[in-house]
Amino acid sequence: MSEALFSKKNLKLLSDPLGGSNPITVQVLGVCSALAVTAQLKPAIVMSISVTVVVAAANVIISLLRNTIPNRIRIIVQLVIIAALVILVDQVLKAFVYDVSKQLSVFVGLIITNCILMGRLEAFALGNRPWQSFLDGIGNGAGYGIILIIIGTVRELFGSGSILGFRIIPDSWYIANGGFYANNGMMLLPPMALILVGIIIWIQRSMNKKLIEN
Repeated sequence: MSEALFSKKNLKLLSDPLGGSNPITVQVLGVCSALAVTAQLKPAIVMSISVTVVVAAANVIISLLRNTIPNRIRIIVQLVIIAALVILVDQVLKAFVYDVSKQLSVFVGLIITNCILMGRLEAFALGNRPWQSFLDGIGNGAGYGIILIIIGTVRELFGSGSILGFRIIPDSWYIANGGFYANNGMMLLPPMALILVGIIIWIQRSMNKKLIEN
């Protein structure tokens, strides 16, 4: 049973979105949230976990219902399920990490419109079994999250001199204290997130020629 659950084909559902089919850098989905919530690492991590939970759960639910949903209303059903899951996630965040919930603001609610969710429901969950759909959701959520975490780490480190709120660059390095360093305020602006996404895409495609469009 374990071999069937974690067969090579199933494991590819987890591994492919981390690289060759990454939802942000290859499929170019969910870029807006990568720009909006990555000025600090903590909200980037929370958003990554939230999207992963929603897409995995939605995939499983849609897969279980796929043979009973009339085709003409499938989009409505998908949106209702996603919205319900997002509301639950939002309430959990407000209950347990209220400060981060305030930082994320409306962007948690906007998970409903994240292209990754509808894309996976339409492209995968409607045609596959629950376990495979769950793995696909986890894989795509993790692939999305890796990019957010990389961008959030770079932006917070060079924009604020810290990671997760902990000071990394010593105060003695700063020009105000007689040092040589100053935080790069550009890192905290949304355009820098877009530039970082572009750099990651360039690095990934230079390392994997199969991703370069003919």
